[in-house]
Amino acid sequence: MRRMSEEPRTSRIRREVVQLILDRGLTAGAPLPTETELTRTLGVSRNSVREALKALQALDIVEIRHGHGTYVGRASLTPLVDGLTFRTLTRHADGPGALAEILQVREVLEAGLIHRVAATVTEAELDELEEVVTRMEAAARAGEEARGADRSFADLDRAFHEALYASLGNDLVPQLLAAFRTVVRQVSGAGGRSHDPSPRTTARRHRAVVTALRARDAEGAQRALAVHFRGAEARTARRSRGVG
Repeated sequence: MRRMSEEPRTSRIRREVVQLILDRGLTAGAPLPTETELTRTLGVSRNSVREALKALQALDIVEIRHGHGTYVGRASLTPLVDGLTFRTLTRHADGPGALAEILQVREVLEAGLIHRVAATVTEAELDELEEVVTRMEAAARAGEEARGADRSFADLDRAFHEALYASLGNDLVPQLLAAFRTVVRQVSGAGGRSHDPSPRTTARRHRAVVTALRARDAEGAQRALAVHFRGAEARTARRSRGVG
């Protein structure tokens, strides 16, 4: 009963700390008031402040540097990644459904955004995308099975998707896409296998996206993305059955 009565209090203190950060216009890396100051300002015990700060640290809202103080955190998507990874791992053993859900959400996000990209992407940005695809093709030709090649190719794949949505000027987009990619990679790694298509296939599908964007063909770019993601989902299903 004691714990149940404390939880709402801790939640309230968390909200008040967050509101204090907002009211004072504190940004990532800025120092927070000391525990003593927070205790006095919020009118609560030091233990309550510490519990609230620990909870906020888990959300990357604050960063506790022992011996130095507490600072405003980066508010990254790491807690989201950790939660989604755990959720997917606990459900993935029962079938491909949990991982397929992650892939479907990512597909919907990218497919919706690609229409805006087709209208906003510049020729210079298309040139950058094409250069990345050319490097992906070269890496694939160099040997898909070569040691270290997969990591280099994965870096190029990530660079492509980051550049693909750069024209939107939305900082949250690459962060969300990176979060979904990390979840898929961690879940696949935990199972000791990858659900990605071959580098040659991935490069070819990315080339199709760039070709469609060059033609300002939003529907064509969306179809190319759909082929890319549906292929990943199909491989996920086959792997779960021990096929492929």
